Amino acid sequence: MEDTGHPTPQGIGHSTNLVGRPAEWLASCAFNEAPVPLHIWGVVEMNRSLFGMLEQAGDLAEAAEAFHCYMMALFGLDPEQRASGAGGRRFRSSFLRLIQGWNFDSNSPEGAVLKGWVESRFGLCPCFHKGIIESVSDAAWAGYVEEKMSSLFHNNAIWMQLDLLFEFCQWSIRRFAFPGQSHVTLYRGINSLNEHRILERTSRREAVIRLNNLVSFTSDRDIAGCFGDRILCARVPLCKVLFFSGLLPSHLLRGEREFLAIGGDFRVSVDYV
Repeated sequence: MEDTGHPTPQGIGHSTNLVGRPAEWLASCAFNEAPVPLHIWGVVEMNRSLFGMLEQAGDLAEAAEAFHCYMMALFGLDPEQRASGAGGRRFRSSFLRLIQGWNFDSNSPEGAVLKGWVESRFGLCPCFHKGIIESVSDAAWAGYVEEKMSSLFHNNAIWMQLDLLFEFCQWSIRRFAFPGQSHVTLYRGINSLNEHRILERTSRREAVIRLNNLVSFTSDRDIAGCFGDRILCARVPLCKVLFFSGLLPSHLLRGEREFLAIGGDFRVSVDYV
């Protein structure tokens, strides 16, 4: 699970984004407790054939297979084309590799690209990447910017791939995974609440804390307990979920029943393992 470190007191964000909602509101407890649907401008409209195919699916497995085939065809993500240096061809970046890289280390270059996508699309900048980020003059910020813009990952419209992943995830949540639901209860293991910026302490075991712009949770409380002696419990808006275990026909994030969600300020309860 990701170590968010000590988030910035004020945060770094953008006044514009691609979802048409103020970044300050998106990051707030007010949004997280009363969310509205989020869509990245133009993605569904420019990929009508994909969403037309998805409407024919009878279950999540069929929808996932249709999405997988569409992404393989559109971005050339078959195994031979993904292989670095195979046949003298240039490596083609893939959203699958980013998710896998995040799973190993959220502070990896792959993690920086994912955090950069959140920054670009939602206007929320990270508050931790290999170090605390409090301003654009921080060394951690410079390192994050360098890694998020690495040419290794930006040679195959990688943010467009992530746009499609987000919209497919949201479609799947509404249609098959969590129909009619606005939130899902998720958990996160930590060693100390002081690892996070505490915005409000409502009781000994309840607080409002600030999480990174992209954050890992698990749907299994026992798994969360493997990552720390304290467990955060939060009601996470489903409209903020980018990926969840079982979304695609692969092993990605299945072992830890992980969810990747857009971060911000969350009201949490704190329990002991």
